[in-house]
Amino acid sequence: MGPFRVTVSRGSVVEAVHRVHAVAVQDGRIVDAAGDPQLVTFYRSSSKPIQALPLARERPDVTDVELAIACASHRATEAQVAAAASLLAKAPATEDDLECGPQEGRGPSRLAHNCSGKHAGFLAVCRARGWPLDGYRLPDHPLQQLLLDEVAGAAELRRDQIATAVDGCGVLTFALTLERMAHSFARLARLDGGERIAAAMTAHPELIGYEHGANDTELMRARPGWIAKGGAEGLICAGSPDGLGIALKVEDGAMRGLRPALAKLVGLPEEWGTVAIENSRGEQVGEVALA
Repeated sequence: MGPFRVTVSRGSVVEAVHRVHAVAVQDGRIVDAAGDPQLVTFYRSSSKPIQALPLARERPDVTDVELAIACASHRATEAQVAAAASLLAKAPATEDDLECGPQEGRGPSRLAHNCSGKHAGFLAVCRARGWPLDGYRLPDHPLQQLLLDEVAGAAELRRDQIATAVDGCGVLTFALTLERMAHSFARLARLDGGERIAAAMTAHPELIGYEHGANDTELMRARPGWIAKGGAEGLICAGSPDGLGIALKVEDGAMRGLRPALAKLVGLPEEWGTVAIENSRGEQVGEVALA
């Protein structure tokens, strides 16, 4: 089966088409696929629940709210910034220790960065391990080497099978096939520390993305018990309570192509997966939908 085709229409005319590759894995085998399950792409922020595994294992003092924000790509709402600040204080560390830097359009505070919770969690792990805080983002720091091992272990790959590069927030990101990403999410809740991660994400889906329109937040609400995490360039990964893992990637990186394909793969209603296109007056003038 070829990739899903998601069309962007205005009136009766289709003005854009996005190709979405998708795979579902259970018990180590592919149970459904569209497009190329062996497509290699970067894990980007979809890897955050895996990167939070050391935090869940080594810091029993961290709350579900703090674990959830460590897995989040947030919008700097009051609740999200407060959760990141709480985790940072518990590390203990200061805002100056955050090596994500400020994020364009969000002011000078590093806590407003959408990856601040992840970085605060990294600092907390460094404290637990007795590692230096300075340079924790760099590839040769023991933290980044540990995270490479975590991703390799979750995917059941050797670390030398995973290419790395630098993510938008300055830390390593990891290149895997969609099938191995889906396999990782299928196993996540059973990994050491994974049960805590899954419980935190399912209890606080609003912290993971944002209240209205975030595919991961809304998928977790539509499918109670599921965990889900989106990533840059049109990626989302998710896992069900019964051990099904999925990964979807929009070939051209357009995030708007994800939702209709996600609804089809997961079996959500068509209206959940159809996104209205509105003009500046708030009038619907088109839609993003599965072809």
